[in-house]
Amino acid sequence: MRRALLAGAGDAPWLGEQLHELMQRLPAARAATREELYRRLQLAKECADSAFDTAVTLEDLARVAGLSPNHLLRMFKQAFGQTPHQYLTTKRLERARHLLAHTDQPVTEICLSVGFSSLGAFSWLFRRRVGVSPAEYRRQTR
Repeated sequence: MRRALLAGAGDAPWLGEQLHELMQRLPAARAATREELYRRLQLAKECADSAFDTAVTLEDLARVAGLSPNHLLRMFKQAFGQTPHQYLTTKRLERARHLLAHTDQPVTEICLSVGFSSLGAFSWLFRRRVGVSPAEYRRQTR
């Protein structure tokens, strides 16, 4: 966590999830039925889908799902194979790739429109996940 924060790659939602993951080692006190829990997780996922371009926090999604942030984080990862922050980041990068390939919007505008607050963090993450910079990706897809 320290290295990511010093490199400017960690943002507040990511840091919140990291802290909650550390707290996951405590046993859960409440068990919900699978059907109800899955319904609540779907609500959180739908909220993330509809608001991926805004600053959605783990607490926001937990409130929508009616679960504690720790329980939502643990169950979301178990159900969908990634944390809510990872899911939001994936959605944001998918949208950015689409916009880079199909529009002439400047990279900075795309970065902000998909929910990233820092061009540096966006470019770093894009290169890490996609393998090329946003500008290079645009050149390759045209």
